[in-house]
Amino acid sequence: MGEFATFDEFTKEIRRIITVADERKVPLRIMGGAAIRMHCPNYSFLYEQLKRIPKHDMDFVTYSKFRPHTKKLFMDLGYEPYISLMLTGATGRHRQIFNDKEGNKAIDVFLDVLEMCHVIDFTGRLEVDTPTVPLAELLLQKLQIVQTNEKDIQDAIILLREHEIGDSDKEHVNGDHIASVLANEWGFWYTITLNCQKIKEFLPKYDGLSKEDRDILSERIDKLLKIIEEKPKTLAWRLRAKVGPSVKWYNLVEEVQRD
Repeated sequence: MGEFATFDEFTKEIRRIITVADERKVPLRIMGGAAIRMHCPNYSFLYEQLKRIPKHDMDFVTYSKFRPHTKKLFMDLGYEPYISLMLTGATGRHRQIFNDKEGNKAIDVFLDVLEMCHVIDFTGRLEVDTPTVPLAELLLQKLQIVQTNEKDIQDAIILLREHEIGDSDKEHVNGDHIASVLANEWGFWYTITLNCQKIKEFLPKYDGLSKEDRDILSERIDKLLKIIEEKPKTLAWRLRAKVGPSVKWYNLVEEVQRD
């Protein structure tokens, strides 16, 4: 298959995979940077202006009960299962990896959850949007990284510039859903709110953003933070908040080393 020459070629392959999955009644959705770029056509020019060089990584998610179906799906489409000792343990319980026959392209398929610094649970959420996961989960994925890097901040900026904060998932970032997720776990809340503030600190750094862009982004981040703050918190959240960041509040990310 070789490397993808263009983003259009890359998205064409993503849509081919998801079309076949739909035909087989497998709820397979793309996430990560590729999903954000697909979901933000009106502000795709910001990739160049922010000097964000997107990678051609394919990260999908489906439900664990479809594990055998996704294996057959990708094999039928010309991909091969990647075998690793790590995938026989806890990591493999929620993850599959496939390569093309030339070993040029790797595909990750996450099952039910994305386990990184924090856990994003997709139960009941894959039916909300297509071909990507919902915008709320896309933003959570980018903001849940404790040692966040500039590309994740840039992706979040592009997503938030294209989409308003709302109370539904229809072309909006569902602030109420995000607030509900964070109201159950103080550590997740702490990381997300810190990274929201970090985005605001980065805005003046980018010459590619206009004053209008910066104002709109600040307003949307403030709106999201307000929704998060006003959401009633669980008892477990309140008890953990008393401990604060003096005790590690996130998971260490275990990377799969590919050959």
